[in-house]
Amino acid sequence: MAAPRNIVVDTSRLVTRDEEEKKSMDMSCAAELDSPTAKRFKEGRFPLSSWEFAAAFGVILVFSTGLFCLYLSMPAAEYGKLKLPRTISDLRILKDNLGMYAEVYPTKFILGYCSTYIFMQTFMIPGTIFMSLLAGAIFGVFRGLLLVVFNATAGASSCYFLSKLIGRPIVNWMWPEKLRFFQAEIARRRDKLLNYMLFLRITPTLPNLFINLASPIVDIPFHIFFLATVIGLIPAAYITVKAGLTLGELKSVKDLYDFKTLSVLFLIGALIILPTILKRKRIYE
Repeated sequence: MAAPRNIVVDTSRLVTRDEEEKKSMDMSCAAELDSPTAKRFKEGRFPLSSWEFAAAFGVILVFSTGLFCLYLSMPAAEYGKLKLPRTISDLRILKDNLGMYAEVYPTKFILGYCSTYIFMQTFMIPGTIFMSLLAGAIFGVFRGLLLVVFNATAGASSCYFLSKLIGRPIVNWMWPEKLRFFQAEIARRRDKLLNYMLFLRITPTLPNLFINLASPIVDIPFHIFFLATVIGLIPAAYITVKAGLTLGELKSVKDLYDFKTLSVLFLIGALIILPTILKRKRIYE
């Protein structure tokens, strides 16, 4: 009979999953720090190279030209009434001025509205929440919701691809620590990425602006980004559009998201991310 063999396990070679992820993230962060963008930032230089700046300027020029052509197609009497609202008072005035125009020229109005919304979303111009309120005030809840979700998704998608082209320097320059955190969270949740992205879209955990810019940089596939945006923006868009029906009662944008509203959004987000938490718990058990 053969003598029994002693099996020796070299525990120094056993690496847990979390340690592998941490090591991968450390290597990724080190690569980011050694990138040309990081070096330009350390030297106090503008983070975009010449060709990246030229590409961004070209995209802005194309969008601006299209908006200008739409502006020229409007009746001359309406020119002085066009102004991006910055307060609820500005929005009420704009709604009163454009309400009749939307009824007489519905196609031109929707085309101009969509172009403006997508332009603002693509180039991170503040004020899209006022555009969402305007949609509810003029079109009602159902049509307004469809319009807002379409424009917000189109604008976020445009921002995604623009960031994929030139966004890495900008995000590294503006939010280096937040980008590292986001990259680590995405690496941990690759198996349930859609659930996590839905959670981020529904809840105000991270700004949508940052999510749009950082998603292509941390290698979130576009189909995941798109689905999470279309579905995840619906609850907040519904709240905003519905508030547009009672525009006269609103005093500030802050009134839209009180404690009760935020609690509901976080509850929806928690239900969506629950399968991921349960799966990770089963793995570690």
